[in-house]
Amino acid sequence: MKRGYDPKKVVSWAMYDWANSAYATTVMAGFFPIFFKQYWSAGVDVHVSTFNLGTANSLAGITVALLAPVLGSIGDEWGKRKKFLLFFAAMGVVMTGTLGFVARGNWVIAMLLYIFATIGFTGGNVFYDSLLLAVVGRKKMDFVSALGYSLGYLGGGILFALNVLMILNPHLFGLDSVAEAVRLSFITVAAWWAMFSIPLLAFVKEPKVKKEQPALETVVAGLKQLCSTFRKIRQLRHIFLFLIGYWCYIDGVDTVVLMAVDYGLSLGFDQTVLIKALLVTQLIGFPSAIAFGKIGEKLGTKTGIFIGIGVYVLVTLWGAVMKAEIEFYALAIAVGLVQGGVQSLSRSFFGKMIPRESAAEFFGFYNMLGKFAAVIGPLLMGWTSMATGNARSSILVMIVLFLVGGTILYFVREPSTDNKN
Repeated sequence: MKRGYDPKKVVSWAMYDWANSAYATTVMAGFFPIFFKQYWSAGVDVHVSTFNLGTANSLAGITVALLAPVLGSIGDEWGKRKKFLLFFAAMGVVMTGTLGFVARGNWVIAMLLYIFATIGFTGGNVFYDSLLLAVVGRKKMDFVSALGYSLGYLGGGILFALNVLMILNPHLFGLDSVAEAVRLSFITVAAWWAMFSIPLLAFVKEPKVKKEQPALETVVAGLKQLCSTFRKIRQLRHIFLFLIGYWCYIDGVDTVVLMAVDYGLSLGFDQTVLIKALLVTQLIGFPSAIAFGKIGEKLGTKTGIFIGIGVYVLVTLWGAVMKAEIEFYALAIAVGLVQGGVQSLSRSFFGKMIPRESAAEFFGFYNMLGKFAAVIGPLLMGWTSMATGNARSSILVMIVLFLVGGTILYFVREPSTDNKN
């Protein structure tokens, strides 16, 4: 077995995607936008609730974006990425479970819990992503990164399917109402996330560091390291270019994930249709993410990303003019085909470019840009919807982000995998 490719470690690492994708699917993309608009924000104007949801996503993104590089540097310095991952995962689990107990009309409390749960979700991913380099070499990085996303789609999709069944038939589960089923769904996500995080924590090992600094010295060093990392990236032209391009196009990808259901509600589509369409995305996303891993190996990682960006441009154009609910299903299929591919290939593309010994440091910066992108998109979409009073105009701003990101990516050199494990 080649060093850095142990199937047990790889599967254990990928299972964390299975674990926390339940939050991304059931909570972030699925039930929270619906429940926030129709239950916790009952009586609030739809455009205002869209703005509030965008603000919540943006505040969570800003927090993680500011912390990510320093946390990444500390993770490298201490060699305790798993412990930091555990901390953020625990925060996400507790906050998500607590959402199940928030009463009708308490949108402020729901919003605060959602912000902290999302910080736990995205903060944990800083260290999860960086552990990719601890379980696989560069030659198999496209496949393993895609495996994580595909298991995320499958695991998140399985629980989401159960949650959808609970919503559609609450009495089958001994529940009195749809609202009770939604609240219970938040609790099941918390339990799922906690349980399936165990394999990574138990079986994935990380390199030991020579010397561990005191906490205060490490934080100070982390801040200095942030400046140092930025200087390094500025000198590494292709990494710098990639991060700028990634910042643009991943903004569009993340915004589609976070705001799709809210957008459909604003157009007057039935919530059951939106939930079912999201489930379709999950089911298609599982094999498609694996397929994109193979596309990256055969045609090149950058080519795979370009294919995904192209589909997103078409999806955005279609989304701005769609009128029938059946079209939402078609768009859900299209997004499912490429969403995981763009995310996984971007992660592996970056992983191939950076030094292994500074993985958390560089991935901290990578996640920082990703989260700053997630700040701009939802906030811009929410502001546009409220300012124009027309939800359709809000989705068109995504096209510019995809086109600019793709253009910059064109000038980035494909990293070599020669002589790498």
